[in-house]
Amino acid sequence: MSGSKSSSPGAAVEPTASSDEPLTMTVHSLPRLGPQAAHDAEATRRGRWKMLLLLLICASPVLASYVTFYVIRPEGRANYGELIEPPRVMPAVSATNVHGQTVPLVTLKDQWLLLSVADSACDARCERHLYLQRQIRESLGKDKDRLDWVWLRTGSTELSDILREATRAAVVLHVEEADIAGWLAPEPGQRLADHLYVVDPMGRWMMRFPVDADPSRIRRDLSRLLRASSFWDQPGR
Repeated sequence: MSGSKSSSPGAAVEPTASSDEPLTMTVHSLPRLGPQAAHDAEATRRGRWKMLLLLLICASPVLASYVTFYVIRPEGRANYGELIEPPRVMPAVSATNVHGQTVPLVTLKDQWLLLSVADSACDARCERHLYLQRQIRESLGKDKDRLDWVWLRTGSTELSDILREATRAAVVLHVEEADIAGWLAPEPGQRLADHLYVVDPMGRWMMRFPVDADPSRIRRDLSRLLRASSFWDQPGR
């Protein structure tokens, strides 16, 4: 018929696709970052470097005062208190002030601290420490406002009226001894309450004075610390 097509005997038959043939996979390269994506990545890197630089700038004054105190030592004499290396960071625990209010311990940061720990009943050693803390701080003269006198009291939450009045100029906080036992530590064979401790403005415990410490030598160490940090540390928080 005129409308039909006939295939010649010699014509090649094109193969048809079989559903049983295995699929082939082509590996393509990852797309290149566009200008905006590249700009964002570069901005992220710059932001990280700026944050690191800011942290170093903030820490450099404290590091400089440590170098002055630990390494230069213009007086040519070793410190009296035992240096804690590395310094131990203040724990994120809560305490209670004399008014019964909850106070995060980290609010003590940004000031040098001369710190004691004792039961709220306050035995003879506790009384001596509180007296020394007050006297040593007062003896620092114009630098006394750069140092806080701190009593971390343990045991009973009650505080007698006599002790409340005697420590009016101190920072008095009630804490659980277990909460600070991983931060402060006594000499082997001693109690936590047997020492006075120094904490730097970054909240790091960095020095411990011996049992029955000599007040004049405590004052000398504190004076040197305050002098070494005077170019960046100001009174108050």
